[in-house]
Amino acid sequence: MSAPVLRIGNASGFLGDRFTAVQEMLTGGELDVLTGDYLAELTMLILGRQRAKDPARGYASTFLRQLETGLGEAHARGVAIVANAGGLNPAGLADAVRALAQRLGLDVTVAHVAGDDLLPRADELGFGGALTANAYLGATGIAECLRVGADVVVTGRVTDASLVVGPGMAHFGWDADDLDQLAGAVVVGHVLECGTQATGGNYSFSDRHDVRRPGFPLAELHADGTAVITKHAGTGGAVTVGTVTAQLLYEIQGARYAGPDVTTRFDTIHLADDGPDRVLISGTTGEPPPPTTKVCVNTLGGFRNEMTVALTGLDVGAKAALVTAQLEAALDPRPQSVQWTLSRLDTPDAPTQAQATALLRCSVTDPDPAVVGRSFSGAVVELALASIAGFHVLAPPGDGVPYGRYTAAYVDNTVPAHTGSGVLQVPPTRTRPLLPVPDPVLPAAVDGPTRRVPLGTVFGARSGDKGGDANVGVWAESDAGYAWLAHELTPDRVRVLLPETAELDIHRTLLPNLRAVNLVLVGLLGEGVASAHRFDPQAKAVGEWLRSRLVDLPVSLLEECR
Repeated sequence: MSAPVLRIGNASGFLGDRFTAVQEMLTGGELDVLTGDYLAELTMLILGRQRAKDPARGYASTFLRQLETGLGEAHARGVAIVANAGGLNPAGLADAVRALAQRLGLDVTVAHVAGDDLLPRADELGFGGALTANAYLGATGIAECLRVGADVVVTGRVTDASLVVGPGMAHFGWDADDLDQLAGAVVVGHVLECGTQATGGNYSFSDRHDVRRPGFPLAELHADGTAVITKHAGTGGAVTVGTVTAQLLYEIQGARYAGPDVTTRFDTIHLADDGPDRVLISGTTGEPPPPTTKVCVNTLGGFRNEMTVALTGLDVGAKAALVTAQLEAALDPRPQSVQWTLSRLDTPDAPTQAQATALLRCSVTDPDPAVVGRSFSGAVVELALASIAGFHVLAPPGDGVPYGRYTAAYVDNTVPAHTGSGVLQVPPTRTRPLLPVPDPVLPAAVDGPTRRVPLGTVFGARSGDKGGDANVGVWAESDAGYAWLAHELTPDRVRVLLPETAELDIHRTLLPNLRAVNLVLVGLLGEGVASAHRFDPQAKAVGEWLRSRLVDLPVSLLEECR
């Protein structure tokens, strides 16, 4: 009989996360499974460019270096390791881990899950010109590897939550019909996937906790799909209903969270305080997955370059207009795209030069690297003695660099091969089209006198990217706070608070169980993070921008915060 609780920890939220986290999680307390999430849309593009230069590459070599000490520790403690560090070459990473185990004298069984790579079929599937094309696989391949005794499982592009769902399926014997259990595990996976974002990192109210070095999160997963989110004793940061809520709202698009194994209803999640640094997640329900599988398609979009001119002291607007006019006239040939951004970082009567300076950024893209190379950056430098008073740039002229374009595509569930170390994943036989959830009934509005204060005085937010769209989740800490959000934070109001969204479609989802409103700002990020369309290309700080905006808040809500 399996143990009643499966303890699953996380040691990586992205490629480049804290290198020592694997060792910290293995030695810091009891664990059954250690996961690592190394992939993102941008990471797949980076790995694709690596593989194009060397077919033997294409995986996250950081993971292999972490196993130099971590593999022996995990083997001694009986901890299974599941990571998507295989990227575009999971078989190659599995071979490298086997070679490492042999060199360390460890009897370790290593398996891999593949079948996500659709690049060989790109033309047939309509992805012509793609650099990478990877389907988001589900968890059953991971589960089968663990069931046959794998100690280490490395995958290609699986959904982030699959790193948790797969061990849950293997340990508790869940199958495709256990939709609520699978959905509960998806929620746990979504909380763990970004590492310390669940323990106080990137948190709106970080002043409440010591987050100088937050510990990585872990979950105590139960057979019914419920779980407690916690962390190893003595580690930094905090696990609270607020930190877990913030992570649940990260990069979601609606109440139905689609995946290849189950569609999870985020509007059914219940959170409860379960003691210091412990949050209970329960009540999650699941529905059959959609009939299609999402595919991450990356193409090379062309070449980009940028230059930033410092505008210091008086008449910043006039100085920006002059530099813009001069450079626009000098661009010959003109790049396909020219974007100007003026960041008014300057303050009146500034005590330092930096505080007296605004930044004018010009970003250009074009299919021809020569058009955005020295002919562009050199044209900026040539203005040095012929433009505004105090002209200087923040970096020397340089050549253009390639940039990528992300596209989300969809294929029938039968298209991905779902292969690996003798593993065959069968697509789900029961599916359901993904439809929006009707808005819940609005709570009674909050009336009374108001005071004009920043939105973040009362509310937290977290934001991120989903391809070319940005997601912003805003949550309240009381029922009255949620009632105000539900009535006041409408798409039209958001367009006023965030003027850069004035022309965009905004999709809003109410999540009363989480006291939250989720917003999807369609197209804010252009062609996605790799195109560097914005000053904040991954929309990491859009939520904090929204929190800084002044609104008329009921005094009764402000009194709750005292």
